[in-house]
This record gives sequence, structure tokens and C-alpha cells, in this order.
Amino acid sequence: MAELLAPAGNIESLEAALGEGADAVYLGLKTFNARLRTSNFAWNQFEAAVNSVHRMGKKIYVTVNTVSEERETERLYRFLSYLNKIGPDGLIVQDFAVIRMCQEFFPDLELHASTQMNVESAAGVNLLSREGFKRVVLARELGLEEIRDIKAKTNAELEVFVHGALCVSESGLCLFSSYLGGKSANRGMCTQACRRFYTAEVPGGIDQGYYFSPCDLQLIDKMPDLIEAGVESFKIEGRMKSAEYVGSVVSAYRYVMDHYKEGKKEAVAAAKRMLSTDFARTKTSYWYNFKTIGEGVDNAGGLILNPKQAGGTGIYLGKIDATGPSEIPETQLAVLAGGSYDPDPGDSIRLHKKDDTGRESHKVKTLNIDEKGRRWIDIPRGFTVGDSVYLLQTKSMSKRYSRILPPDLSKFNKQPGDELLPILDLTPVAKNELNYFPEGLYIQVSSIPDIFVVQSGHPVRVILELNSTTIPDLLSKKTTLPLSKKQIILSLDPFCPAGTEDEVAKTIDQLIEQGFTTFVVNNLAHIAMLRTKKVNMIGGPYLYTFNRWAVSWLENQNIGAFISPYENSRQNLDAVFDPNVRDRVLVPVFAYPALFRMRFKLPKDYDFTYFSDKEGMNFKVNSTPDGSFVMPEAPFSIIDKVSTINSNGFKRVLIDFSKTSVRKGDFKQIFQAMAKKQVLPETSRFNWKDGFYNPLKLEEYRQANERKLNPQGAASSKAPSKKTGFKPKTNGPKKSGAFSGAPKGSKPKGRR
Repeated sequence: MAELLAPAGNIESLEAALGEGADAVYLGLKTFNARLRTSNFAWNQFEAAVNSVHRMGKKIYVTVNTVSEERETERLYRFLSYLNKIGPDGLIVQDFAVIRMCQEFFPDLELHASTQMNVESAAGVNLLSREGFKRVVLARELGLEEIRDIKAKTNAELEVFVHGALCVSESGLCLFSSYLGGKSANRGMCTQACRRFYTAEVPGGIDQGYYFSPCDLQLIDKMPDLIEAGVESFKIEGRMKSAEYVGSVVSAYRYVMDHYKEGKKEAVAAAKRMLSTDFARTKTSYWYNFKTIGEGVDNAGGLILNPKQAGGTGIYLGKIDATGPSEIPETQLAVLAGGSYDPDPGDSIRLHKKDDTGRESHKVKTLNIDEKGRRWIDIPRGFTVGDSVYLLQTKSMSKRYSRILPPDLSKFNKQPGDELLPILDLTPVAKNELNYFPEGLYIQVSSIPDIFVVQSGHPVRVILELNSTTIPDLLSKKTTLPLSKKQIILSLDPFCPAGTEDEVAKTIDQLIEQGFTTFVVNNLAHIAMLRTKKVNMIGGPYLYTFNRWAVSWLENQNIGAFISPYENSRQNLDAVFDPNVRDRVLVPVFAYPALFRMRFKLPKDYDFTYFSDKEGMNFKVNSTPDGSFVMPEAPFSIIDKVSTINSNGFKRVLIDFSKTSVRKGDFKQIFQAMAKKQVLPETSRFNWKDGFYNPLKLEEYRQANERKLNPQGAASSKAPSKKTGFKPKTNGPKKSGAFSGAPKGSKPKGRR
């Protein structure tokens, strides 16, 4: 029997989901989950929820779907130990560290692979199944035939998203929010920068729009096909949505699942009527209507993107026309003007700041009408005149549901303890183990002509990206390479969908037959394809190694060397790799990192390459047969730190020209800056210096500052003015500036 899985961002949503017939719910706690901006559950609420949901014969899953830095691993271990005692029905995970810890210490915890793990092929699913996973949440960029194909080739349970907000980026591969301010999507802090308003350079002038703000997914009419394809769980997105939203969507999908055999057309029509009050964004079936992969690549962009659709959701209620004080804590009063509906108490609204820096949902509690006939409603503080307001749900849609949690939570008092994380030593480098991975400079390129350009820098290895241009050239031996196959490492694309899985495997076999022996793997499917071959695997930057437990799990997959993730910081890199294993690491020192990647070409009317945000930061988009890529115009660079990095034991550094054309002038300037230890102009440090944005670190700083100002213990009410978080980037150069890079086509030890 297929499962209907609903979001529970708070207690009210939990009650709505189960009240409308969900078979299971998923929720997050106050840490280690990808929706840190929602209210989430306190410890006693969660324990009580598990107890109550199990008494109802339903299931409850916990999201542990973020990556952890090395300094957080002990807290992660304690969190997993706590969950092991409470006993949820499964953990939805992204970080390989969670796999490694559960295998070592908590084998009874059931593991489900998060969509953030970027699994979209049978090879990836089966690898995780062998590692003990019960279920895999597939990437959202798949079609029905691809899901059928995966199901036919695996015994693992499959879970798919069927309704709610979409990411424009391929699952788990977005760096955009992290690049802009250290708020990483991989750590549950996405600021949804893709949904912002942008200005683009088009022929004859400029244009503006919400170019990368995706529509919402709605697969209600595909449910019968997905059920018959054998999918075990259907997931509704919405841990940040209201209880009213959760209840109405669950009821619609419950109806189809229960009644489609009586009449598919009638059941779907009835369910769509139930969804008519979903005032979210325009709906899309995204990748589900295409007969071929090529058709999807060409046309999916037009189905998911609508540049005229505001990043907001719901029915437009107008803009804030006036504000005033409120007696309700954390709120103010406001008058709206310009809309076609007047909100009443009980209605749910969503507010958007006019500069696109903040959004918040809110349920209206009060209504006052003044002598001028103006309607004053309560709204959250922080919004002002000119900000937009949208309707999410009306009071008439609200229902009262049975309480799930008991009124007295005093007996539910378990919390994470103070257990010490056992020491883990990574595997020391054996003699001659890394002959394929010599010390020195590595350069990555996206075309074979660029190999000829960069060979003048005398790299010890060139990494060549495998794409729709380089693969035919390599297989046909069209070009005589200027370097031996031993000196060329082949990098595999981090997105490996079911529709191209067999082709990728065949290509790899042909290249191995030609004599290529070393590959950068960026997807679990690549590991499955290569682990039995007599080749060398380097873990790429998209197999996130932010802690040694993740590294250890990848070591167990026969990966001996690693490229540090682009998001990484100097401090965390040092913490993960002790000096005796730093020979295993290649450190990126220059790159145009793909901020987000889309599995489709941009629509034909997207006639631009360069665009900018309201702060004047510049970006470029590259639309190709391999998909579309958004990159910063200001590259990431720590070229001036190479000698320091080397002296710190990291003897291998990477200059990455992926998705760009290598210009001789830029190349020369980079080398000169590296030799002279000079900072390249108009570049970004990304997270290298300050690391990820960390609210806990900011709070620790605030408390330390208060202690310094008040040594006797009196708390200061004034927050410190100094910022310790990620510093804003400098604006990128114009097209004529430097580096414009034109876009183109116990004591566990080591292996267990």
C-alpha cells in the first residue's frame, strides 16, 4: 500500500496532516535539518509526537538532511544517540557522516536518502541499498519513465515529491545562497535567492523579471500512474506552510489514492477542486510530460519558469499603505491598498519586503476599522510601507483537528546527552598509493582546446570535464591530445539521471578501454559504476566532505583522494584533514563555481547572458545541451594564499576553469598573482575566511561580548555592532573587466 507523506512544520500542521489522512509525517527539530527557518519541534514535543503518532498506527520521520562541519560532529553524534532512544520510523539524511555513524553506532536507525543527496538513477539507489538504506527520496528533476526504470532495477523503496515548491537547481547542487552570504542550502539556510527580481542585459537594452523563480509542482493527475509504477511514498512539500495548506493538500491527494480505481478521471477532477484553494504559485508538472530526455531539456524550462510571476505566493492583496502600533507582541498594525480582497481575522497571508530581502507568513488575528473606514490588521514587525502582501488561505478553509499531543508534556523529558564522540582517524597514505595524484598544480577545463591553452602553466594534471562537446571528441579520437592519458583526469557531471545512466556507464567503459585511468566522481552513481573497475576515483567537490566521518564513508567506497567542496573554509579544511592525510586533498584556489544548475535549456525568450541583482552583483548564465548554469561574474579566488596552503601541508591546488573559456591574458594574470602572492582584483573569497553563516556562533559572540562589557554578569540589552558572519562580496566586474571568462557550450580507525 503506497504511503501519503505530509510535512509537519509545527504541531498544528501535524494535526492537520494526520486529520486529513496522511499515513506518515516528516518533521525537523531545532538542528540538523534543511528547514531551519520554520518553527520545528522542541525536544518534548517531538518525543510526545512519536509516542502519539505510533499509537495511531502512523509513522513519523525526522529530517537530518544537512551537512555538518567537523566541529559539529560530536553534537551530531549526540543528536543521533538521542533519536536512537526516541525511536522515529526513519531518518531522512544527506551527510555521509550520518551513514558512517549509524553504521558504526546506531544500526537500528532506519535511513532514508534525502533528495539533497542527489540520487536520480538505479545505480545510485542500489549503492545506498547495499549500504543499508531502506528508502531513497529521488531528485525532483525526473520524469515518469525514469522513475519506472529505477523502480524496475531496485528493491529499495522509492519516495517522490508530488506537490509543493520546487528548487530551480538540480537537487543538492545549489551554492547560490551560500555564495551570497554563507547561508548554505546544504545546511538548511537557503535564502531563496533564485526567486529574486533581476535585471538582464538583452539586445537593445535591459529587461527585468523573476527569471529563476520556479512554479510549484502539482502531480495530482499523475498519481495513478505513479502508484502503478510501484512508488512506495508520495511526499508533499511544505514544512514552512500553514496547517490549513497542509490539510487541504493532504485531503486532495488522499482522495485520489483512495478512489482512482473507481474512476481515474472523476477522482482526479474531484481532487483538483479540493486544490482550488491552494493560492500558491502557478502549477507545473515539470518533467512528467516528455517522451524523450531531449524533449525535456528543450522544453522543461518553459514549464517551470515564469519571469513575470513574482517570487511571492498567493492572491495579491496589495501593498502596505500605512503602519501603526499593535498591542499584540511582535506585531504591528497595517492598512493595505491596491488589492481585490480584504483579509479578515483567521486568514493566512504572506508578506514580502519591497527590496526582496525578507518574506514571512502570518495568520491575521485582529481587525480594526478607523473613523476613515480604513481596515487595520496585524502583521509581523519588520515590514513597512510599500511591501507587498499575498493571501495564502482564508479562514473559511480552516478546520479544527483532534489534538495529537497530550496537554501535559512533563513526562517527555529526554534530550541529547553529553556523550563523547569516539575518535576517528582517517586512513594514512600508504607508500605508492597516490601515484596517480602527485603534488603540484591541477587545472580543470571544459573543452579540449583549453587543454592546449593551460598546458603552458605546466600543471601536473589537467582535469577535463566530460560533457556533450568533449565526449564525442574523445571517443572519436578527433583531436590528438597534447598530454598523455596519465596526465588527464576525467571529471563526471554531478547530475546523473536515469535517462542517461546507461549512456554514461557505456562512455566510461569506452574511455577506460582507451587508457584513461583516473576519474573525478561527483555522484553516487559514478561510484557504483567504477568501484569494480581498475581505475582511480577522486571524490569531487559535490560529494560533500565537510567532516572526517563523511570522508571515512567515502574511503569505504574505494575513494582515496578528494577535492574540497567549493563552500569549504580554511578552518574546517584544517580540522577535517590531519597533517598526515593532507596528501589526499586537492584544494580549489580559483573557480567560477556553478551557483545553481538546471536540467534544461533556458526558454528561447531568455535572450541574455549577463544579469544583476538589486545590490548590483553581476552573474552570467550558460544555457547548453547539458543544461543551464548560473555563475558569478566575480570568480572565487585565494590564489594569493597558495604558498600558505602548501606550507600547511596541502600540496595540491586546483585552478578550475569549468564552464568558461580560458583566455590567455587571464591565465597569465592568475599565474603572476600566484607567484607574487597578490590578491586578484574583483574576486570573492566565498566562505574561505569566515566559513558558513552560523547563528550559534553569532550568539556565542554576543554572549562573550556581553560578559566582556559586564564582567559582574549583568546582561547587556544592546547587541554588539561587530559582525562575525559572512562578509558581503564585492561586486563582480563588467564584461570588459578581468576574468570575464565567457561562458560556453570505540575508536573506529579508517575503513570499517
